[in-house]
Amino acid sequence: MDGMVLGLYLFATFIGGLVSGLAGFALGLVVSGIWLHIITPLQAAILMAGYGIFTQGYGIWKLRQALSWRKAAPYILGSALGVPVGTTLLTVINPAHLRTVVGFLLVIYSVYGLVKPTIKPMQSGTPVNIGVGFLNGLLGGLTGLAGVVVAVWCQLQGWPKDLQRTIIQPALFAALTMSTIALIVAGAATAETAKLFVLGLPVLLAGTWTGFRLYGRLNDAAFRKVILVLLLISGVALIVPMR
Repeated sequence: MDGMVLGLYLFATFIGGLVSGLAGFALGLVVSGIWLHIITPLQAAILMAGYGIFTQGYGIWKLRQALSWRKAAPYILGSALGVPVGTTLLTVINPAHLRTVVGFLLVIYSVYGLVKPTIKPMQSGTPVNIGVGFLNGLLGGLTGLAGVVVAVWCQLQGWPKDLQRTIIQPALFAALTMSTIALIVAGAATAETAKLFVLGLPVLLAGTWTGFRLYGRLNDAAFRKVILVLLLISGVALIVPMR
């Protein structure tokens, strides 16, 4: 990898960390636009999962005072269970069709949310929350966009931004951990990928730190708009996937 390509890799890594620090998810969505042009899809997959563990772990630590493990546990459990099911279904169903359907739903939801400033909060119980977490992991295993379902659900609850983050990030951490284990078992962790991981980690953490500084300046309304915009971009990316 020459200097220019390495610079692009590190730039994408920094921006991915920044967005993850700002919103709590979407690292993979941001970095894939550049990474998939300069590294293999398998390298990108394990790097996104591995880096995601660090960004989510950092976010959980930063928001530890607001974190309720009891509230987050159903989403963590569901997400961890959903990822292996999603990866298994990749051999059974056409993921392109699923991406298109989910993409259109995300676009419709996010546009509606951006146009309609307030949403009546929804109530739920533990079984429903486990189901939401399961769907979150399932979609992550099928499309790589773990965190999207829980992010939508938190928006529908009308929760303040810190509470949303303390649900999204532990659920995403669980999904990414399962994905990383699966990729390592599949042999994706090569020496070259490990080298890229080490080179990019300081840049990633710098971006995540910067994103959290920006997050601290957002009120609940601004955070909601950031999430909706990222969901909109996620939907468009699913409908028109990167080649």
